[in-house]
Amino acid sequence: MLQPIEPVKDTATSPYRHPRDLAGPWHAEAACRRDEAGMFFAPSKEPTAARLSREEAAKRVCARCPVMLECREHALLQPEPYGVWGGLTAAERRVVLARRRRRDAELQRSPRIAAAG
Repeated sequence: MLQPIEPVKDTATSPYRHPRDLAGPWHAEAACRRDEAGMFFAPSKEPTAARLSREEAAKRVCARCPVMLECREHALLQPEPYGVWGGLTAAERRVVLARRRRRDAELQRSPRIAAAG
């Protein structure tokens, strides 16, 4: 479920913005705005089977959302520590962020390695 956020003012500097953002905030079009918030966030002490079922239901909502990618990037850039955002759980987002950090580190090393050779 989405929480109100301020739209990015400078869309030219962000590689993750969509042209639709120029017309208004992306979250206004989110499919989850019509669904139960509890589907996207875990209650305390939720059993594993219930959590997996709830997360799958939330991901089904995300799969039909017209702004799923914008939502995902928001959750990755914030970073949002809880809930299902853009079709990814918090654990899945941590994996994506770790991969991005490794990729960025490799890209930073690449020019120095090429210049040394």
